[in-house]
Amino acid sequence: MPSALAYKIAVLVFLENAAGEHLLLLRAKAPNLGVWSPIGGKLETGHGESPFECAVRETREETGFEVTTADLHLFAMIAEKAYEGESHWLMFLFRCRKPIPALPPAIAEGRFGFFSREAVAQLPIPETDRNALWPVYDRYRDRFVALRADCAPGKPVVVEVEEITPPVQT
Repeated sequence: MPSALAYKIAVLVFLENAAGEHLLLLRAKAPNLGVWSPIGGKLETGHGESPFECAVRETREETGFEVTTADLHLFAMIAEKAYEGESHWLMFLFRCRKPIPALPPAIAEGRFGFFSREAVAQLPIPETDRNALWPVYDRYRDRFVALRADCAPGKPVVVEVEEITPPVQT
């Protein structure tokens, strides 16, 4: 029987400038080395950090941009099973309502760029971002959705909706 994979808890923060361009980080470290992704990081679970607190901290640490929990909208929670065959992830996805004023300087994690939503589709981004995260952003960024995704290597990513708020009107 294979050993159980570790579960990691993290946030991603979708930031935009006043022109509506998305701030992405070209990652210089694993995971996602060499590809563009929103900023984010793991919760400091030993301190009891909440996902909102983590999103505020990661935004400040990675970009120098000061936001509050009131600036953030939690639009999705996604449980990723067996991401890259390495671990399971519980991800909280936030959209920042406050525009970031300028391109942040490069950091040890990588360098930043602003991209239109159309341009993001042409960038090298993680496959799960292309197939799951960005479509979730496009569809639910002003609502809330809970999802689960099977990301096991060698299989297509399958994303299932567990809850949408407010419910879809029929």
